[in-house]
Amino acid sequence: MSVRSLGAYLATLAMGAAAVLGLAQPASAAGGNYVALGDSYSSGVGAGSYTSESGDCLRSTKAYPQLWANANAPSSFRFVACSGATTSSVASGQLGALSSSTTLVSVTAGGNDVGFADVMQTCVLQSEATCVSRVNTAVSQMQSTLPGRLDSLYTGIRSRSPQAHVVVLGYPRFYKLSGSCIAGLTETERGAINNASDVLNGVLAKRAANAGFTFSSVVDEFTGHELCSGDAWLHSVTLPVTNSYHPKAIGQSGGYLPALRSVA
Repeated sequence: MSVRSLGAYLATLAMGAAAVLGLAQPASAAGGNYVALGDSYSSGVGAGSYTSESGDCLRSTKAYPQLWANANAPSSFRFVACSGATTSSVASGQLGALSSSTTLVSVTAGGNDVGFADVMQTCVLQSEATCVSRVNTAVSQMQSTLPGRLDSLYTGIRSRSPQAHVVVLGYPRFYKLSGSCIAGLTETERGAINNASDVLNGVLAKRAANAGFTFSSVVDEFTGHELCSGDAWLHSVTLPVTNSYHPKAIGQSGGYLPALRSVA
């Protein structure tokens, strides 16, 4: 066998072994154009290291989209997620980053549509009954108005990037019940908030499936790292206030990044 033939034979063996072992080829080998849309959970609020160009959008170099791009070297990468974004502001202000050549899209959206920040502020500052009532109002919005808003956003994404693999990422369950916290919210409040997260993720999963998108939960990744777990990957009430109830850098790298990587 000639040296050239031997080289080709070994290369074929290597590719076959990679296929048998389920080893993915790096994205850089296949090219790919990645666009990261969404709210503060995608921009990386709470992770620090924000880029100056992102301004109030607070896009972090430690956010999962940037970490995925660093590891996979796509042909192009547009990171346009923004703190405070709703489904409508993603649709009006971020979809311009998409094109017919976009091959991968990630998005988190929906939490701000149901008043996530107001829910948490109400629960921290007001009574248990008021907290639970506010959570129930948010759950009602998740079940009534949010599905249509998600459908509209997802239609916009698909129309601009018809060939893209679109990954909708969910939100973590915030609290470990009967955990290590000895102050703060009551167990009833924590349970209500966890239930709301589950409802929200269920709505996101259903609308994503209906759109032909892939839903990737982060609940498993954050299990054991919720607030009151003793090893939280989420900020509790903290300064700056914008970081409160958002993933820390470890939550982005240990929670959201694996959730994207598993389906991208």
